[in-house]
Amino acid sequence: MTPEWSTACLDWEERIRTGKSIIPPPIFQDVADEAWSVMSELRIVDAAGSPTIGEACAPWVKDLACALFGSYDKDSGQRLIKEVFVLISKKNSKSTVAGALMLTSLILNWRQSAQFVILSPTIQVADNSYSPARDMVAKDDELSDLMQVQNHIKTITHRTTNANLKVLAAESNTVGGLKSVGILVDELHLFGKMANSENMFREAFGGLASRPEGFIVYLTTQSDEPPSGVFKQKLDYARDVRDGKIVDPAFLPVIFEFPRDMVESGECLKLENMWMTNPNIGYSVDQAFLEREYKKADAAGDGSLRGFLAKHANIEIGLNLRSDRWAGADYWEQQTDETITFESMLTRCEVFDIGIDGGGLDDLMGLAIVGRDTTTKEWISWCKSWAHPSVISRRKSEAERFKDFSKQKDLILVDRIGDDVLEVAQICKIVYDTGKLDQIGVDPHGLGGILEALEEHEIPEDKIIGISQGWKLCGAIKTCERKLAEGAMWHADQPIMSWCCGNAKIVPSGNAVMITKQASGFAKIDPLMALFNAVQLMSLNPEAIGKSFWETTE
Repeated sequence: MTPEWSTACLDWEERIRTGKSIIPPPIFQDVADEAWSVMSELRIVDAAGSPTIGEACAPWVKDLACALFGSYDKDSGQRLIKEVFVLISKKNSKSTVAGALMLTSLILNWRQSAQFVILSPTIQVADNSYSPARDMVAKDDELSDLMQVQNHIKTITHRTTNANLKVLAAESNTVGGLKSVGILVDELHLFGKMANSENMFREAFGGLASRPEGFIVYLTTQSDEPPSGVFKQKLDYARDVRDGKIVDPAFLPVIFEFPRDMVESGECLKLENMWMTNPNIGYSVDQAFLEREYKKADAAGDGSLRGFLAKHANIEIGLNLRSDRWAGADYWEQQTDETITFESMLTRCEVFDIGIDGGGLDDLMGLAIVGRDTTTKEWISWCKSWAHPSVISRRKSEAERFKDFSKQKDLILVDRIGDDVLEVAQICKIVYDTGKLDQIGVDPHGLGGILEALEEHEIPEDKIIGISQGWKLCGAIKTCERKLAEGAMWHADQPIMSWCCGNAKIVPSGNAVMITKQASGFAKIDPLMALFNAVQLMSLNPEAIGKSFWETTE
């Protein structure tokens, strides 16, 4: 009879706080014990005295190994936990654990000519993953007799079963046609930044379908940018399984991150709490090391500090870690209202202003609608963006992120140049037909094509004005951030806007500050600039032009 088990960890926050294990016990203890007896004897060559895994690693390593290997049902030949997702801070023996897990899999394997793979995003990362496994074999006479090591192709072959462990780099385009029993994906966050990672994984994982004992382990640190692509997909899924939102006992999430209240309060930024996301502290990493690295990163500037917090504290990069960030970013996420939609705004608001920005072949086209609530008089905003295919090809580093936004329906990837302008005009027409449109503000440099499209949709020219950019937009920027801070402005739940807010950099200009596309570099902020255009118009306090109370009750 198949046993019952769960991979959810509903009390993970309390466990992280108290240093308890967040990894469930093995399903089959005898199988776990057998596997750990092998893995624990492997030696870590680059540590002083070449200690064994059992001697030099913290309890979480044993818990992880036992959970993975102890999910194998000897009677049925099935592995009950098929995917493991591990998010852990840097310097917690990740490469060593990767090598040890996969070498143990190779030793215990019974399938003739089986294939085990450590899949890395780059050749350099592949080298980091291969070296510990190679050295573990070299340091053990019995293993040296049992295994053939071929350094030139980064392969370790079992002489009896002819099974092998390969370390492959994704950038070498060698992942197609794999028939693997076990795959460990190293540094998943880097795959999230690579174009076509999803297709590559599909190709690499295809062989697991015919191997009931097969497994995939995702082993990664946090990204130094907002999560995107396949990394975001797996991270979101892992969190949902951990929290019980998704029931998937074949997926094991192991996420060393701070409890939500510590992130909100800023307690996660304190050095004395770093041990929570560093389970190997006292083994491969110590408090003194973290303190030194923190001081160096802090002295080097915000970019280095952000990288330190992501890598050594597993803090997900959001909106509020840069000193040159837009002040409104600190309040953006707390002013999210999931009930706000384009349709709900049309009935909820008494007057609208619209901002439009961007639209070049290398830019996003951004549209922002700001409405004033008929009852509360609070400001409500909703945005939408468009991109030409050329933006995807020219901004390959952001390609996966744009695909994420597209799936969320907040970014439209148009097929033809001009479709974006047409769709912007159509939305503006819907707002105009409500009778509540005050004005449409457009960057004067992009006025031409947009003006023509709006006129074709019978929107009067006097409704369309140019909004000067640069220092003349400072008032709108300040107004927007004050409204957010006061809780008087709400916005729809749209990840693309959170991303744009995080991209916005302030530039001092005399006594004022500016936000410009030039300062943001390759990072896109067009929808945010569209929002500032709309805020500029709404700040003039346009008269309510919706129906009065008496008209609506007749």
